[in-house]
Amino acid sequence: MSKIDTFIFDLGGVLIDWQPEFVYLDEFNGDREKMQWFFDNICTNEWNENQDAGYSMTKATEERVAMFPEHENLIRMFYGRWVEMLGDEISGTVDILRKLVDSKEYKVVALTNWSAETFPIAIDRFEFLQWFEGIIVSGEEKTRKPFDEIYHLTLNRFNIKAENSIFIDDNARNIEAANKLGINGIRFKSPKQLIEDLNQYNINLL
Repeated sequence: MSKIDTFIFDLGGVLIDWQPEFVYLDEFNGDREKMQWFFDNICTNEWNENQDAGYSMTKATEERVAMFPEHENLIRMFYGRWVEMLGDEISGTVDILRKLVDSKEYKVVALTNWSAETFPIAIDRFEFLQWFEGIIVSGEEKTRKPFDEIYHLTLNRFNIKAENSIFIDDNARNIEAANKLGINGIRFKSPKQLIEDLNQYNINLL
């Protein structure tokens, strides 16, 4: 096993609790089935990821309204009330991040699928985002996970050797893409599980 000297953190779902349901569950009167239908068919994950790759949120909204005019109000909420989808930090993971940074043993960076238009809101809200040596924001780079380009960009920009790094992300698709490039990956499920997985790399944070 190569010596680990770098950690690459995803943000949403790992360090920050971002969930559209914070807005939409009330709008659907608590009906999760109807809410999920809306996310599967109208404001889909694929649609949102297009903005994460740099597409204009305004253009995306107007195009979607034109396609589904009967859902106009709900569509406009997605970015109109985006701030309300931004929950709290995931404190257990932030504690892990702090220990890694404070140890001075590792390079610690972030790689996030996030619109360049909304990322400044997160920077203002979450102090721990200042702890990273650098952050790759997909919307600024005009590409996103799981495309190879953004992983190569991360490795090259921060002078990271793939085999010496661990990438932590809550999306299995993104982990699989990183693995194909030789980056070690941990699928995030909870802070407790992350600590256990890090132990497999002889990294003990307790």
